[in-house]
Amino acid sequence: MAGETLSRRLETRVSPMAALVVAILAVSTSAILVRWSAAPPSVAAFYRVLFTVGLLAPLAFSKHGDDLRSLRRSDALAAGVTGVALAVHFAAWFQSIEWTSVAASVTLVQSQPLFVAVGAALYLDERLTLPKVAGLLVAVAGAVVMSLGELLSGALVGPRPLAGNGLAVLGAVMMAVYVLAGRSLRERVPLIPYVTVVYSACAVVLCGFVVAQGDSLTGYPPVEWGLFLAMAVGPGVFGHTVINWALEHVESSVVSVSLLGEPVGSTLLAMVLLAEFPGHWTVIGGGVVLGGIYVTARARNAGS
Repeated sequence: MAGETLSRRLETRVSPMAALVVAILAVSTSAILVRWSAAPPSVAAFYRVLFTVGLLAPLAFSKHGDDLRSLRRSDALAAGVTGVALAVHFAAWFQSIEWTSVAASVTLVQSQPLFVAVGAALYLDERLTLPKVAGLLVAVAGAVVMSLGELLSGALVGPRPLAGNGLAVLGAVMMAVYVLAGRSLRERVPLIPYVTVVYSACAVVLCGFVVAQGDSLTGYPPVEWGLFLAMAVGPGVFGHTVINWALEHVESSVVSVSLLGEPVGSTLLAMVLLAEFPGHWTVIGGGVVLGGIYVTARARNAGS
């Protein structure tokens, strides 16, 4: 198949581990770009996904036209459901970044492996073992420390930090749905056709969110369009799309642990570029959350 040939060519020319490093660096810029944008969060999310589709579509139709045309109706429907979950993830998380600190938002949204573990236990008959439960409880404790610690100390960052933290958790839940819904589909459909269909469905839903909220899709200054494009090129193409590709060539446990680098990278970038320094409760709670994610992901990928 054309998709498999392209994937093999990429693997011989690009180290999957090097690609994963680039992807983590790329996704770490996402929160910064969203914070720099003055557009409504739903608009920024919509254009990020729309521009990502625009960048991938030529490759999808030129190299994977047969794969797209042969896509079964049931697979197309599954991809649509996956795209809806991704849209809710983006809408919730982009708004979260506006309401709470970058450190808290990115750490909590990256807790999706915890919800993947629970969802896999409920719907995919994966055992919820003691190490997984321990990791889940540790991460929940960290989230409580992060939110309540800052609240009690009066050192909350952002206009609506508790609501922002809640939206970040919702974003993590929706990302888990996205991962679980797309797992079997990804085994049958090559990467580029898969993400093209999913991102297209996601863009349609996000457009609906924008219209429902009464936000404008036009009239933004050139700097905003530049930020939208940067979100698509960086976190979109070189971030999540490359991570999806790396999953075919690198153990999922390695990818899961590597993704913990995003909260660290985003927090450091926020300190340098936004002069936003997380409170000590966010640092402590965030560290506990990341520890819980690590334990859960390690236990799940070990099949224990």
